[in-house]
Amino acid sequence: MKTPTIKVKALADLKTVKIEIVAQAKAQAMAAAELASRQKRLAAERNLFVNAAGVVKPLPDKRNALFKKEQPVSRPLQKQLDEKAVLRESISDEFDVSTLLDVDEHLSFRRPGVGPDVPRKLRKGEWSIQRQLDLHGLRSDDAREALGSFIREAHKQGLRCLRVVHGKGLGSPGKAPVLKNKVHAWLVQKSEVLAFVQAKPADGGAGALVVLLTPGQGGK
Repeated sequence: MKTPTIKVKALADLKTVKIEIVAQAKAQAMAAAELASRQKRLAAERNLFVNAAGVVKPLPDKRNALFKKEQPVSRPLQKQLDEKAVLRESISDEFDVSTLLDVDEHLSFRRPGVGPDVPRKLRKGEWSIQRQLDLHGLRSDDAREALGSFIREAHKQGLRCLRVVHGKGLGSPGKAPVLKNKVHAWLVQKSEVLAFVQAKPADGGAGALVVLLTPGQGGK
């Protein structure tokens, strides 16, 4: 606001001039106060919604799908999953083992090229049993997986002679040796197995097998 110029023509006018200056200063102060009040009011109006609703976040665009990033499977766990997958693929329940078993009182098995003396030595106990697996009470799928893992780990450690206890099937419906027959088929499908025979009575008899493995990684 432009301040008007006051001209003094005589000493008598000094009093009037003083009054005018005071009035002008008062008017300027009132104008400044009114301007500040108006600016504050405008600012309050602009912030009215924010003050009432709080901080507002934009809504996500529904056109953008949100996918949860899958965490990579740890290497030890992935190795176990891979081994189980290979085991399921390599051992079948549909395999017919009857044509591969020697037709004798014990239904023994030996790989092609393995002499008949090997099963005889197994029966006589010329190989010391180094480890045993008991499949009693396991369901078919669990027994298959346990047997596959047992054979694989024993072979890695260089073990040669094992005992597998499958039971005589007396607790099965019809007292049929279901698990026993499946164990025969599963062992024949394992490349690590060289031969097997029914165990001696002292080692389980008709409820167990003595299994001979090929030399493994830890073998001499």
